[in-house]
Amino acid sequence: MRTGLTEKFGIDYPIFGFTPSQDVAAAISRAGGLGVLGCVRFNDPGELDEVLEWMHENTDGKPFGVDVVMPAKIPTEGSKVDLDSMIPPEHRAFVERTLDDLGVPPLPEGEDRINTGVLGWLHSVARSHVDVAMEHARKYGQIKLIANALGSPPDDVIALSHENGVAVAALAGSTHHALNHVSAGVDIVIAQGYEGGGHTGEVTSMVLWPEVVDAVGSAPVLAAGGVGSGRQMAAALALGAQGVWMGTYWLTAAEYKLGAAGDGPSTVQKALLKATSRDTVRSRIYSGKPARLLKTKWTQAWEAEGAPDALPMPLQNLLVGEAHARISVSDDPEVVAMPAGQIVGRCNDIVPVADMIADMVAEYTESVARMNESLA
Repeated sequence: MRTGLTEKFGIDYPIFGFTPSQDVAAAISRAGGLGVLGCVRFNDPGELDEVLEWMHENTDGKPFGVDVVMPAKIPTEGSKVDLDSMIPPEHRAFVERTLDDLGVPPLPEGEDRINTGVLGWLHSVARSHVDVAMEHARKYGQIKLIANALGSPPDDVIALSHENGVAVAALAGSTHHALNHVSAGVDIVIAQGYEGGGHTGEVTSMVLWPEVVDAVGSAPVLAAGGVGSGRQMAAALALGAQGVWMGTYWLTAAEYKLGAAGDGPSTVQKALLKATSRDTVRSRIYSGKPARLLKTKWTQAWEAEGAPDALPMPLQNLLVGEAHARISVSDDPEVVAMPAGQIVGRCNDIVPVADMIADMVAEYTESVARMNESLA
């Protein structure tokens, strides 16, 4: 397959795979796509440094990318102690009461109850992720993309990335967002439809993708939201995108080991395998901004009468960080806290990444051939 973005990055297929798992990200790059490692889970820049070293050793010299969570406007963050003091006691009480009601056990002895799963959402920590990634880009030259989930990165981050030969991508849920990205110097717009997992807007993919393509002119667009097959990839390219950005699709990859307690599917994967396309909900409870999540007893508790409203980012992250860590080490598929798009209904088996990409490419080829027949 060939598009402007396959040529730009030297990859075989215009498949950009976002994942928090280094094993999955490396497998995507080895199989001909571009694996993009989500960095938000790394509280310690040193841990990210170690994982990126591992990526260099396990990608066969292929390019890969990183994804950070960084607002364009630099917030007045204060210390974590200051931020903690801004969380209402009734919110803390609700979280503790809900975890008890759902039977979620405490964290194992020795786990960091202060920093678990929350610091990666802070602007200062996201900047440390950028610094580590740029150091690796200079040293090895394999990091070719940095993506931002919260709009255009700050100007200096875009400039630093370009100085190191790293392209910048940013998610957009509207043409307004997309145009702002291009104006800011972002290289690639990721147009994510309402169906997508994680932070997502209110316009569906079939409407959004061509709107963004038309609005940004020559700037390349990646189609995101609801992509989980070769037919959907063909539709995305037919609508003007130069590739697809996929996240939920990889959560049931055989290489996905996060949260696994041994052989076989993890607790989260068991929940995903059972889910249909109707089993997601768009809510602010994960981060403080609208995000599509797997519908579980945890999300239902926040929708029940008497539940508090979600706090703004990053306070909501700090509020639920330890709760998410406790849920992730528990063993109940009905109580998970996981971003997931509506394409989760196609995640029905545990499959190696190489096979997932091969199946997509084969179906894409069949779809294009079928469409070509319609021109005869």
